[in-house]
Amino acid sequence: MSDRFAIVAARFYEDLAARLQASAIGAFADAGHTDVEVFDVPGAFELPLAASWLVACGRFAGVVCLGAVIRGETDHYDLVCAEVARGIQDVQLRTGTPCAFGVLTCETMDQALARAGGDKRDQGRLAADALLSMVALRKQVDSSAYGQDLP
Repeated sequence: MSDRFAIVAARFYEDLAARLQASAIGAFADAGHTDVEVFDVPGAFELPLAASWLVACGRFAGVVCLGAVIRGETDHYDLVCAEVARGIQDVQLRTGTPCAFGVLTCETMDQALARAGGDKRDQGRLAADALLSMVALRKQVDSSAYGQDLP
């Protein structure tokens, strides 16, 4: 299994994406992983498809999906949040390759900023840490499966 990782970042909220990306890269570096490639998509809705392509290419042990969806005045927020979460989950369940959900789903920009390396949580770092944990678990399970490939 590769020790390379991918980050796919939704750039609709450019400042948030940059902060999430920087903290995810920092988490990978702190864990000794410097072979991380970053890919951009226009918005959160495109994250699952990009994750699917990155998994299918076979170069990465896992994909961190980063972005933000901030509630507005329409139902758009609910639809996008649900489909992005479902899509990312579907990619990892279908392929067996971990895909971390680092998508902020907030009511306000202030809430999003606080979770993008701000005072409450650092979702970019948390997503990278979660991915590293899942990749380590996958290696542990693979080694105990006596040569049997897992999905």
